[in-house]
Amino acid sequence: MIKITVLGIGNILLQDEGLGVRTVERLMNNYRFPDDVQVLDGGTLGMGLIPFLDGTDKLLIVDAIAGKLPPGSIYELRDGEVKTYFKQKVSLHDLGIQDVLATMEVLEKPIKEIVVVGMQPGTMNVGLELSSEIEQGLVKLESLVLKQLADWQAEVEQVG
Repeated sequence: MIKITVLGIGNILLQDEGLGVRTVERLMNNYRFPDDVQVLDGGTLGMGLIPFLDGTDKLLIVDAIAGKLPPGSIYELRDGEVKTYFKQKVSLHDLGIQDVLATMEVLEKPIKEIVVVGMQPGTMNVGLELSSEIEQGLVKLESLVLKQLADWQAEVEQVG
């Protein structure tokens, strides 16, 4: 049974909006994860994520977080901050995640611990490439994900 899920969300067609997905791609290419950790590109799946999250005890979401800091600034949200964050989001994939988390609770399969890590996007214009400040910041974001996994006692092995 999957205990920990690392979920990258976002729309890769809108440049920096896809930074969560791009971070997860880097992780999948550069690290090997234990059997009780799944790493998922959730893209903009929304409610389609429910079967993939079944059995998850700890969820680490990686996403673009539009706050008030300069592009490339790192955010880390825990506990009550997570629900507040999703209530304030207006993009379609984030509303989907909020619905997914609520549905998991209704199905009596709540996720016990949720952490959101992300970065302030620079641009969300149509395009596949990340802005330069976000591309450079992915290393910091990747490190934050690995630190959280270590805090959860997940042994990750670098392969790339």
